[in-house]
Amino acid sequence: QVQLEESGGGLVQDGGSLRLSCAPSGVIFAIYVMGWYRQAPGKQRELVATISSGGTTNYADSVKGRFTISRDNAKSTVHLQMSRMRLEDTAVYYCNADVSTIVNGRPRRSSNYWGQGTQVTVSS
Repeated sequence: QVQLEESGGGLVQDGGSLRLSCAPSGVIFAIYVMGWYRQAPGKQRELVATISSGGTTNYADSVKGRFTISRDNAKSTVHLQMSRMRLEDTAVYYCNADVSTIVNGRPRRSSNYWGQGTQVTVSS
């Protein structure tokens, strides 16, 4: 079983910056795509950004040029640097990862995992 532990959420002023981090734990063989999603009150969960194991990134149009996703493969962590934040960025942010674990000494097919979510609130 894999757990994704998120950190870095909180309150920030409009135009400010915040950095989220996510670190998986478990008996891990490999981590493939990692990403961040968010869900605002009354809305569906939406993609924010993803990054492949090779570093290829993908961003939602609403955050392009303001947010940067990165990963440290040695530490198996993923970060989301959020800048020039807007009121509409307020949401619960969820870490997501495709992870292959080791069971009985053998790697298993990857499964998709979610973190518990961290609240990000942008105030005026």
